[in-house]
Amino acid sequence: MAQNIVDKILASHLKEGEFIKGREIGIRVDQTLTQDATGTMAYLQFEAMGLKEIKTDLSVSYVDHNTVQVGFENSDDHKYLQTVAARYGVVYSRPGNGICHQVHLERFGKPGTTLLGSDSHTPTGGGIGQVAIGAGGLDVAVAMGGGLFYTAAPKVYLVKMSGELGPWATAKDVVLKMLELLTTKGNVGVMLEYGGPGVKTLSVPQRATIANMGAEMGVTCSVFPSDNVTKRFMKAQGREADWTELKADRGAKYDRVIGLNLSAVEPMAACPHSPGSVKPVSELEGGPVDQVCIGSCTNSSYRDMFTVAEIMKGRKVAASVSLGIAPGSRQVLQMMARKGALANLLDSGARILESACGFCIGNHFSPKSGGVSLRTSNRNFEARSGTADAQVYLVSPEVAAVAAVTGKFTDPRKAGIPYPAVKEPGAFLVDDSMFIKPSAELKGTEVFRGPNIGEPPKNDRMPERLGGTVMIHVGDKITTDHIMPAGARLKYRSNVPKYAQYVFENVDPTFHKRCLENKAAGGHNVIVAGESYGQGSSREHAAMCPMYLGVKAVVAKSFERIHAANLINFGIAPLTFKSPADYDGIKAGDKLTCPDWRAAVAEGRPVLLKNERTGASIECVCALSGRQRAILTAGGLLNHTTGK
Repeated sequence: MAQNIVDKILASHLKEGEFIKGREIGIRVDQTLTQDATGTMAYLQFEAMGLKEIKTDLSVSYVDHNTVQVGFENSDDHKYLQTVAARYGVVYSRPGNGICHQVHLERFGKPGTTLLGSDSHTPTGGGIGQVAIGAGGLDVAVAMGGGLFYTAAPKVYLVKMSGELGPWATAKDVVLKMLELLTTKGNVGVMLEYGGPGVKTLSVPQRATIANMGAEMGVTCSVFPSDNVTKRFMKAQGREADWTELKADRGAKYDRVIGLNLSAVEPMAACPHSPGSVKPVSELEGGPVDQVCIGSCTNSSYRDMFTVAEIMKGRKVAASVSLGIAPGSRQVLQMMARKGALANLLDSGARILESACGFCIGNHFSPKSGGVSLRTSNRNFEARSGTADAQVYLVSPEVAAVAAVTGKFTDPRKAGIPYPAVKEPGAFLVDDSMFIKPSAELKGTEVFRGPNIGEPPKNDRMPERLGGTVMIHVGDKITTDHIMPAGARLKYRSNVPKYAQYVFENVDPTFHKRCLENKAAGGHNVIVAGESYGQGSSREHAAMCPMYLGVKAVVAKSFERIHAANLINFGIAPLTFKSPADYDGIKAGDKLTCPDWRAAVAEGRPVLLKNERTGASIECVCALSGRQRAILTAGGLLNHTTGK
């Protein structure tokens, strides 16, 4: 039977379950990656499960998120990560080596393999032909110890590309066009496969940009073929031996085919406050710009950086604009320094930022109050930049650079600047000295634990009955940034009692206090939400911290994949309204009860909630696999795994 690329990779890694769409399957994981914002808790959980060594082909711990070391917390966590990696056999990527997704693509990604990462943009690896999936840190910890990763056998959509990108049209514009087509919701359980004659016109970093922002559509991952373009990239990285050809069989079947003419793609922008709010740049022309940020795991490759440097060469940053540049890896930064691109940027008035995730997560370089910021990153959620009222637009590096020169939104095709046709190099500068690789000698390393590092919190076994107070009633598209603020707050990621003080901080700052009071009184806490609850980051703290506050259930119209899995892993029931209209009949403060709650979940029956204020009976669906039901009733994956 003819197979598509997704089916080929998943079938070769299938260890449990039947490959029937929508059914849960368990797959072997070849590689894992973590980053410091999520990795500290992942390794604490790895230790808590009593695991003794890494059993994947490769596991890498990157430090790229909280590299700003104000106070002791981040430095302590980095030392913990370095020592725990040494002890258990993980490659450690030191601060300054670059952003996990770009560095992994450059140095470790292998076509035809599986990659599981504790970051939602792990699907970047699809640009090199991996099935690369973002997950919560606890799922990654299990995989590092040799456990399977469980996911639904997916629907596979083919994006059939034709034509070729014209001048000033970019891979970023391609994925923004895809967001316009598929939106940011309704794509749970889907994997995208890119094919057609247009694919061969895209470089691996361009493919990676497109795969990266599949996360914003809510798809599980996006996969490109591994072809001669892939081979050239890997040869230039000195890794040709890792290359294998990967393509769909003739006659392979897909659940949907989406045609995309690259020749028709034009410069696009995602407008505040959603990656799915897409408009052509031509419709925004002339609008003011205060800040420009170029970098992030989406758009900071060699080609991106050298293109920006050519645009800025001999030109100055407009007086009204602050321009920050963050190369995605040390490799790219070294090559920029050696080839004069860095000098061009410095001469223009650009500020060179660390090769890290800082501005993307609101950890530094925040805009001014009410400022308009053009960014090449992947998310523009409200307040994510670190400035609550900032207006953040997502654009290509080319659009961003031209705006930095003109001081306003400018269609680059009309800017009078010659298009810089930068090509990938025949050989990249390879310097792996910032990796600390496992060795027998390092296995005796004592793990460092600073005062900010606590034990992973565990939940109690699921109570027999639910007596839940609705602590918050929120709308559609609630992101994990709404639930658990990033930026400077991330320094508390290893200290759950402290970090939990900031749950829903920007929505209702009284949430954590009210939850703790109700929990202390013996009550259960419930969150009620609209569609697509849990968009965005894989940050499991958005489930872990509510669990610590006594949240037992989230009742929503729909959930995003990673967050729903994280809720289950921490013993919070993700319940879906059978009738979405029931959402409107619930208010904050209502008490929702169910006398046989645990039994209904354990048996896979509908959960019937009673609203004590109105007397209404609310039927909810808890559509889980038998494995997930067992995890939930045990109070979470740690309890389920350790038998406690």
